[in-house]
Amino acid sequence: MHECRPLSRALRVWVWILLLPMHFTIAAFAGESSDLPQDFDPNALISLELFPHVKPVPEVSIPDAEATDEASMKPYTEVVPGTEVKIEMVPIPGGKFLMGSPEDEPGRNEDEGPQHEVEIEPFWMGKYEITWQQYDAWALKLDSQWRRLKRQAESREPTAWERLVDAIARPTNAYTDMTFGMGREGYPAICMTQYAAKFYCKWLSVNTGRFYRLPTEAEWEYACRAGTTTAYSFGDDPEKLGEYAWYFDNADDAYQKVGRKKPNPWGLYDMHGNVAEWCLDQYVPDFYKRFAGKTTKNPWAVPKDEYPRVVRGGSWDDDPEACRSAARRGSHPDWKMQDPQIPQSIWFLTDAPFVGFRIVRPLRTPSPEEAKLYEPEVEILREYIKAQGGKQ
Repeated sequence: MHECRPLSRALRVWVWILLLPMHFTIAAFAGESSDLPQDFDPNALISLELFPHVKPVPEVSIPDAEATDEASMKPYTEVVPGTEVKIEMVPIPGGKFLMGSPEDEPGRNEDEGPQHEVEIEPFWMGKYEITWQQYDAWALKLDSQWRRLKRQAESREPTAWERLVDAIARPTNAYTDMTFGMGREGYPAICMTQYAAKFYCKWLSVNTGRFYRLPTEAEWEYACRAGTTTAYSFGDDPEKLGEYAWYFDNADDAYQKVGRKKPNPWGLYDMHGNVAEWCLDQYVPDFYKRFAGKTTKNPWAVPKDEYPRVVRGGSWDDDPEACRSAARRGSHPDWKMQDPQIPQSIWFLTDAPFVGFRIVRPLRTPSPEEAKLYEPEVEILREYIKAQGGKQ
């Protein structure tokens, strides 16, 4: 089994990081619309239940984002209303692949086997890891500030849709620089919990009217391999890794701007290295054993516990074997060891400057039952707010 490295090599000595208390305001929608009742809480509903109320102003039309089947899927650029944020999405065809690694693959860990056939439905995936500019629009409430200034200029009250989007939960600003001085413009966002990444996806979904989420572990490996069966998407030779990835030997002890290395065969950048990427799954070391000898469609381990959750791809702080397509890693409580809050933050991982994420959008709209499993649990948010409220 892969051995966790709880702290990065370059950032082992940091002072305690104090995060501001978290507060959230759930907007009431009285009088705005008959469809939005008093004390309406969008955090308690899944994105699909909110979509009938989503009416961005101005509404963003992206023809290339519309597809009825795999053949009509195209690359497109998502535009987030009220911001300058654009996210490039790449179509990933459906198909079957052999998940995991063969027993003779150098650097292999036991949790990568047995290899088993998996069938994946088509989806779009972020061309790059989510950057700070894209993440800050949610985390720093930049879209909300833009809407407020626009309303002031137009001398009007907020619309029901504006109140709905602004009521999606967000963390308050961190007390310190969460980039740890490694750079912000064009660099991947880091140090968020899986819960924060899931709330970002919810915010993006409600903002755009298109359903976004984190990838499952199977989807992530399928997209990383991009039709290949080798240790890396470019072959088996780790000596070539520097052409495709930022890792320990070439990253100069820091993450790097996204998209500076070669992409994989499906046009995805930084799938190997730079920052490790959150997946939806609970990390289960022997998860693959239940699928041995059969073809499984869209498998994933639905999370039941906070730790460990799956991250994939390796990072700037990892050796080549951790950046292989099949390499797995589980999250660890040490990733927020220096968080002094009680309870510890549901948003920040103060000791995980090697973790980020990218998003996917399934071609098939999930059922409400499926979507509920993909989205952040509102009970966690409510319990956290209650616990923090007792300390103010």
